[in-house]
Amino acid sequence: MRCPKCDMTDDKVIETRVSREGDAIRRRRLCTNCNYRFTTYETIIPADIHVVKRDGRREEFQPNKLRDGIRMACWKRSIDEATIDSVVADITTRLSLLPQNEVESQYIGELVMKLLKKIDEVAYVRFASVYRHFQDADAFIDEVQNMQAENKAAEPESDNSKEAPVNETGQDGKTA
Repeated sequence: MRCPKCDMTDDKVIETRVSREGDAIRRRRLCTNCNYRFTTYETIIPADIHVVKRDGRREEFQPNKLRDGIRMACWKRSIDEATIDSVVADITTRLSLLPQNEVESQYIGELVMKLLKKIDEVAYVRFASVYRHFQDADAFIDEVQNMQAENKAAEPESDNSKEAPVNETGQDGKTA
């Protein structure tokens, strides 16, 4: 593996771990030339899945590109690397199960937003701002208001008339 710091190919593996889902191997490496430590991931890339971009270009599906976009949306949020890897693995699995070998980038973007919304609303809005090309603060405000409205609609309505009566106690702990 080529060292990202000095560009040499001599390294040794310090640690190897398999992801919880069993679909990736994480390796910590040490460059024997400059002693720089770096991490690599080994995953199975679904065969022949191509992404059709908005402008009509076609390119091979790259899970690392997807991971980088999600990582940027989650920057400085309390979302660990394992959660990001899980999202990427979930999307990769869904794409590999599709009957066609081409998928539109919009489909992938919508999947990412759906999963990010469940994990972290700030990361969701960040990703949506890039994906949907927000042009100004009003676009952010609209997205947040839409999300709040969806959250409110999903909350069960509380019926105060069915609540049990509350006993009022005095300082001695006895019911008044």
